[in-house]
Amino acid sequence: MSAPAVGQRAWPTPRAALFDLDGTLLDTAPDIAHALNRLLAEERREPLPFASIRPQVSHGSVATVRAGFPDASEPEFERLRLRFLDLYRERVAVETQPFAGCEHTLQRLEAAHIPWGIVTNKPGWLTDPLLAAMRLDVRAGCVLSGDSLDQRKPHPRPLRVAAALLGHAPRDCVFVGDARRDVDAARAAGMCALGAAFGYLGAEDSPDEWLADGWLDHPTDLLAWFGLPA
Repeated sequence: MSAPAVGQRAWPTPRAALFDLDGTLLDTAPDIAHALNRLLAEERREPLPFASIRPQVSHGSVATVRAGFPDASEPEFERLRLRFLDLYRERVAVETQPFAGCEHTLQRLEAAHIPWGIVTNKPGWLTDPLLAAMRLDVRAGCVLSGDSLDQRKPHPRPLRVAAALLGHAPRDCVFVGDARRDVDAARAAGMCALGAAFGYLGAEDSPDEWLADGWLDHPTDLLAWFGLPA
């Protein structure tokens, strides 16, 4: 499903690319799962299998911690969530890697002088050290974290600001993400919305209802949208 013809709307050849982070550009689930299971161990609970944690990662810390503590209520849940974030920060980039094909895709975009950036709901105090460890901070044309602005996805403003930072109108950009809010934000911003089918989609997701303009089965599928060879 990589060809532009499968899209819901007609788009010109894009001139810039924007990416979600967790579950799209980077496979962060191993480190996040490790933090959650450390928290479960601290609370004297059994660890969860990786397969049950992975689909929650793109939905943020609330969904991830809720998977391990479904019965926790406030203020206990917030204590657990904050402790989870502290544990995750301790090893934010130990097992994390770009998804297979992402590095090649970024290199092809860069070789074609196509700017790219990142828009994530992850807070900056986690995003910044993660990108530095991956050596992506000096390559991205822009990085907007969840606390960079007053709004975050699915609000369209972060995508519109990111497009402006790359020097392009939203209509000239694609946004790739693996969560419903990514597609909603892109559509609201007037941007081509591409779903990352290789990301953290879970059984509870209904991607057919997201109205994405296209789906990428592999990161390199994005190159076809720019008219670039894989």
